[in-house]
Amino acid sequence: MKKLLAALAAVVALGAHADETLTVGASAVPHAEVLEFIKPMLAKEGIDLQIKVFSDYIQPNALLADKSLDANFFQHQPALNEFNKSNGTDLIAVTKVHVEPMGAYSNGLLKKIDDLPDGANIALPNEPANEGRALLLLTKAGLITLKDPGNILSKPQDIAENPKNLKFRELEAATLPRVVTQVDLTLLNTNYAMSVKLDPAKDALLIEGSDSPYVNILVARPENRDSIAMQKLVVALHSPELKQFMLEKYQGAIVPAF
Repeated sequence: MKKLLAALAAVVALGAHADETLTVGASAVPHAEVLEFIKPMLAKEGIDLQIKVFSDYIQPNALLADKSLDANFFQHQPALNEFNKSNGTDLIAVTKVHVEPMGAYSNGLLKKIDDLPDGANIALPNEPANEGRALLLLTKAGLITLKDPGNILSKPQDIAENPKNLKFRELEAATLPRVVTQVDLTLLNTNYAMSVKLDPAKDALLIEGSDSPYVNILVARPENRDSIAMQKLVVALHSPELKQFMLEKYQGAIVPAF
Protein backbone atom coordinates (compact mmCIF):
# COMPACT_ATOMS: atom_id res chain seq x y z
CA MET A 1 0.00 0.00 0.00
CA LYS A 2 2.84 2.39 0.88
CA LYS A 3 4.48 1.72 -2.49
CA LEU A 4 1.17 2.40 -4.25
CA LEU A 5 0.68 5.67 -2.38
CA ALA A 6 4.25 6.70 -3.17
CA ALA A 7 3.71 5.93 -6.85
CA LEU A 8 0.49 7.96 -6.91
CA ALA A 9 2.23 10.88 -5.20
CA ALA A 10 4.98 10.78 -7.81
CA VAL A 11 2.43 10.86 -10.63
CA VAL A 12 0.66 13.82 -9.04
CA ALA A 13 3.96 15.66 -8.57
CA LEU A 14 4.97 14.94 -12.14
CA GLY A 15 1.63 16.21 -13.40
CA ALA A 16 1.99 19.41 -11.39
CA HIS A 17 5.23 20.19 -13.21
CA ALA A 18 4.18 19.00 -16.65
CA ASP A 19 4.02 21.70 -19.29
CA GLU A 20 0.59 23.02 -20.21
CA THR A 21 0.28 23.97 -23.87
CA LEU A 22 -1.13 27.38 -24.76
CA THR A 23 -1.72 27.95 -28.48
CA VAL A 24 -1.90 31.59 -29.58
CA GLY A 25 -2.62 32.93 -33.07
CA ALA A 26 -0.71 36.07 -34.06
CA SER A 27 0.37 38.34 -36.89
CA ALA A 28 4.01 37.86 -37.86
CA VAL A 29 5.24 41.35 -36.93
CA PRO A 30 5.36 42.39 -34.17
CA HIS A 31 2.96 40.04 -32.40
CA ALA A 32 4.71 36.73 -33.08
CA GLU A 33 8.07 38.36 -32.35
CA VAL A 34 6.74 39.54 -28.99
CA LEU A 35 5.44 36.07 -28.18
CA GLU A 36 8.73 34.47 -29.17
CA PHE A 37 10.53 36.83 -26.78
CA ILE A 38 8.40 35.81 -23.80
CA LYS A 39 8.27 32.10 -24.69
CA PRO A 40 11.29 31.23 -22.45
CA MET A 41 9.69 33.10 -19.53
CA LEU A 42 6.55 31.00 -19.86
CA ALA A 43 8.54 27.79 -20.19
CA LYS A 44 9.97 28.46 -16.74
CA GLU A 45 6.38 28.71 -15.50
CA GLY A 46 5.42 25.35 -17.01
CA ILE A 47 3.67 26.82 -20.07
CA ASP A 48 4.54 25.54 -23.53
CA LEU A 49 3.63 28.52 -25.72
CA GLN A 50 2.76 27.47 -29.28
CA ILE A 51 2.61 30.37 -31.76
CA LYS A 52 0.55 30.10 -34.95
CA VAL A 53 1.28 32.89 -37.43
CA PHE A 54 -1.46 34.32 -39.69
CA SER A 55 -1.35 36.91 -42.47
CA ASP A 56 -5.04 37.86 -42.33
CA TYR A 57 -7.45 39.29 -39.76
CA ILE A 58 -10.21 36.66 -40.04
CA GLN A 59 -8.74 33.24 -39.29
CA PRO A 60 -7.29 34.06 -35.85
CA ASN A 61 -10.74 34.97 -34.52
CA ALA A 62 -12.58 32.19 -36.34
CA LEU A 63 -10.16 29.55 -35.04
CA LEU A 64 -10.31 30.97 -31.53
CA ALA A 65 -14.10 30.81 -31.61
CA ASP A 66 -14.08 27.15 -32.66
CA LYS A 67 -11.47 26.33 -29.98
CA SER A 68 -8.63 25.55 -32.38
CA LEU A 69 -6.70 28.33 -30.61
CA ASP A 70 -6.56 29.23 -26.93
CA ALA A 71 -6.03 32.95 -27.59
CA ASN A 72 -5.01 35.41 -30.26
CA PHE A 73 -2.90 38.53 -30.36
CA PHE A 74 -3.20 40.76 -33.43
CA GLN A 75 -6.12 43.20 -33.13
CA HIS A 76 -7.60 46.15 -31.26
CA GLN A 77 -10.94 46.42 -29.46
CA PRO A 78 -12.95 48.08 -32.29
CA ALA A 79 -11.93 45.26 -34.66
CA LEU A 80 -12.89 42.63 -32.09
CA ASN A 81 -16.25 44.33 -31.50
CA GLU A 82 -16.96 44.29 -35.23
CA PHE A 83 -16.02 40.60 -35.56
CA ASN A 84 -18.25 39.62 -32.64
CA LYS A 85 -21.15 41.64 -34.03
CA SER A 86 -20.81 40.20 -37.53
CA ASN A 87 -20.29 36.59 -36.46
CA GLY A 88 -22.39 36.22 -33.33
CA THR A 89 -19.32 35.36 -31.22
CA ASP A 90 -18.42 36.47 -27.71
CA LEU A 91 -14.63 36.63 -27.84
CA ILE A 92 -13.27 38.84 -25.09
CA ALA A 93 -10.24 41.02 -24.39
CA VAL A 94 -7.91 39.70 -21.71
CA THR A 95 -5.46 42.61 -21.48
CA LYS A 96 -3.98 45.56 -23.37
CA VAL A 97 -0.44 45.15 -24.70
CA HIS A 98 0.71 47.84 -27.13
CA VAL A 99 -0.27 50.47 -29.67
CA GLU A 100 0.69 50.20 -33.35
CA PRO A 101 0.05 53.60 -34.91
CA MET A 102 -1.63 53.46 -38.34
CA GLY A 103 0.30 55.39 -40.98
CA ALA A 104 -0.05 56.64 -44.54
CA TYR A 105 2.78 55.59 -46.87
CA SER A 106 3.55 56.89 -50.34
CA ASN A 107 4.86 55.08 -53.40
CA GLY A 108 8.19 56.84 -52.91
CA LEU A 109 7.35 59.82 -55.11
CA LEU A 110 5.87 61.97 -52.35
CA LYS A 111 8.04 63.64 -49.73
CA LYS A 112 5.23 65.19 -47.69
CA ILE A 113 1.46 64.84 -47.53
CA ASP A 114 0.94 68.29 -49.07
CA ASP A 115 2.39 66.89 -52.32
CA LEU A 116 -0.56 64.49 -52.73
CA PRO A 117 -1.99 65.30 -56.19
CA ASP A 118 -5.61 65.89 -57.12
CA GLY A 119 -7.32 62.63 -58.04
CA ALA A 120 -4.75 60.55 -56.13
CA ASN A 121 -5.43 56.86 -55.60
CA ILE A 122 -5.64 55.89 -51.93
CA ALA A 123 -5.59 52.25 -50.76
CA LEU A 124 -7.52 51.46 -47.58
CA PRO A 125 -8.08 48.29 -45.52
CA ASN A 126 -11.58 47.01 -46.30
CA GLU A 127 -12.49 45.61 -42.88
CA PRO A 128 -14.75 48.11 -41.09
CA ALA A 129 -12.79 49.02 -37.95
CA ASN A 130 -9.51 49.74 -39.73
CA GLU A 131 -11.16 51.38 -42.74
CA GLY A 132 -12.88 53.84 -40.43
CA ARG A 133 -9.60 54.33 -38.60
CA ALA A 134 -7.84 55.16 -41.88
CA LEU A 135 -10.50 57.68 -42.87
CA LEU A 136 -10.25 59.35 -39.47
CA LEU A 137 -6.49 59.76 -40.01
CA LEU A 138 -7.12 61.39 -43.41
CA THR A 139 -9.74 63.61 -41.78
CA LYS A 140 -7.31 64.71 -39.08
CA ALA A 141 -4.85 65.69 -41.84
CA GLY A 142 -7.51 67.86 -43.48
CA LEU A 143 -7.71 65.81 -46.69
CA ILE A 144 -11.39 64.91 -46.29
CA THR A 145 -14.31 65.54 -43.96
CA LEU A 146 -16.80 62.92 -42.81
CA LYS A 147 -20.57 63.19 -42.42
CA ASP A 148 -20.15 61.90 -38.87
CA PRO A 149 -16.61 62.55 -37.58
CA GLY A 150 -17.35 60.41 -34.53
CA ASN A 151 -18.19 57.28 -36.53
CA ILE A 152 -15.22 54.91 -36.23
CA LEU A 153 -16.80 52.62 -38.84
CA SER A 154 -17.02 55.23 -41.61
CA LYS A 155 -16.59 54.12 -45.23
CA PRO A 156 -15.75 56.14 -48.37
CA GLN A 157 -19.46 56.72 -49.03
CA ASP A 158 -19.61 58.52 -45.67
CA ILE A 159 -17.22 61.24 -46.88
CA ALA A 160 -18.87 64.67 -46.87
CA GLU A 161 -16.12 66.70 -48.55
CA ASN A 162 -13.26 65.51 -50.75
CA PRO A 163 -11.62 68.66 -52.16
CA LYS A 164 -8.76 66.79 -53.87
CA ASN A 165 -11.17 64.29 -55.49
CA LEU A 166 -9.24 61.41 -53.95
CA LYS A 167 -10.11 57.95 -55.28
CA PHE A 168 -10.32 55.09 -52.79
CA ARG A 169 -9.48 51.42 -53.29
CA GLU A 170 -10.77 49.14 -50.54
CA LEU A 171 -8.53 46.07 -50.23
CA GLU A 172 -7.97 43.20 -47.83
CA ALA A 173 -5.44 44.36 -45.24
CA ALA A 174 -3.01 41.54 -46.02
CA THR A 175 -2.74 42.67 -49.67
CA LEU A 176 -2.08 46.34 -48.91
CA PRO A 177 1.72 46.05 -48.51
CA ARG A 178 1.90 44.70 -52.07
CA VAL A 179 0.20 47.75 -53.59
CA VAL A 180 2.24 50.48 -51.89
CA THR A 181 4.19 51.09 -55.11
CA GLN A 182 1.05 50.95 -57.29
CA VAL A 183 -0.99 53.76 -55.71
CA ASP A 184 -0.26 57.25 -54.43
CA LEU A 185 -0.96 56.56 -50.76
CA THR A 186 -1.56 53.40 -48.72
CA LEU A 187 -2.97 53.30 -45.20
CA LEU A 188 -1.19 50.54 -43.28
CA ASN A 189 -1.24 49.16 -39.79
CA THR A 190 2.27 49.13 -38.33
CA ASN A 191 2.59 45.33 -38.46
CA TYR A 192 2.01 45.31 -42.22
CA ALA A 193 4.27 48.33 -42.77
CA MET A 194 7.11 46.64 -40.92
CA SER A 195 6.57 43.41 -42.85
CA VAL A 196 7.74 45.22 -46.02
CA LYS A 197 10.60 47.05 -44.24
CA LEU A 198 8.83 50.38 -43.90
CA ASP A 199 9.80 52.34 -40.79
CA PRO A 200 6.70 54.07 -39.37
CA ALA A 201 8.80 56.64 -37.54
CA LYS A 202 10.64 57.65 -40.74
CA ASP A 203 8.55 56.62 -43.74
CA ALA A 204 4.96 57.51 -42.79
CA LEU A 205 3.67 60.78 -44.27
CA LEU A 206 0.85 60.66 -41.71
CA ILE A 207 0.81 58.68 -38.47
CA GLU A 208 -1.48 58.38 -35.48
CA GLY A 209 -0.34 60.01 -32.28
CA SER A 210 0.34 58.32 -28.96
CA ASP A 211 -3.26 59.10 -27.97
CA SER A 212 -4.56 56.45 -30.38
CA PRO A 213 -7.46 54.44 -28.88
CA TYR A 214 -6.52 51.41 -30.98
CA VAL A 215 -4.57 49.42 -28.41
CA ASN A 216 -3.64 45.88 -29.44
CA ILE A 217 -5.11 43.28 -27.09
CA LEU A 218 -4.76 39.65 -26.09
CA VAL A 219 -8.09 37.93 -26.83
CA ALA A 220 -9.58 34.71 -25.50
CA ARG A 221 -12.95 33.04 -24.93
CA PRO A 222 -14.93 33.89 -21.78
CA GLU A 223 -14.42 30.42 -20.32
CA ASN A 224 -10.62 30.46 -20.53
CA ARG A 225 -9.93 34.16 -19.99
CA ASP A 226 -9.10 33.67 -16.31
CA SER A 227 -7.27 30.35 -16.56
CA ILE A 228 -3.95 30.02 -14.73
CA ALA A 229 -2.08 29.59 -18.03
CA MET A 230 -3.70 32.73 -19.50
CA GLN A 231 -2.85 34.78 -16.43
CA LYS A 232 0.78 33.65 -16.65
CA LEU A 233 0.76 34.84 -20.26
CA VAL A 234 -0.58 38.23 -19.12
CA VAL A 235 2.20 38.57 -16.54
CA ALA A 236 4.81 37.86 -19.22
CA LEU A 237 3.18 40.34 -21.63
CA HIS A 238 3.38 43.03 -18.94
CA SER A 239 6.93 42.27 -17.85
CA PRO A 240 9.60 45.00 -17.69
CA GLU A 241 11.79 42.77 -19.86
CA LEU A 242 9.22 42.84 -22.67
CA LYS A 243 8.75 46.60 -22.36
CA GLN A 244 12.50 47.09 -22.77
CA PHE A 245 12.53 44.72 -25.75
CA MET A 246 9.74 46.69 -27.46
CA LEU A 247 11.40 50.05 -26.88
CA GLU A 248 14.78 48.89 -28.14
CA LYS A 249 13.68 46.76 -31.10
CA TYR A 250 10.89 48.91 -32.52
CA GLN A 251 12.25 52.39 -31.73
CA GLY A 252 8.85 54.00 -31.15
CA ALA A 253 7.00 52.17 -33.95
CA ILE A 254 5.44 49.98 -31.25
CA VAL A 255 4.42 51.69 -28.00
CA PRO A 256 3.88 49.58 -24.85
CA ALA A 257 0.44 50.11 -23.28
CA PHE A 258 1.30 48.75 -19.84
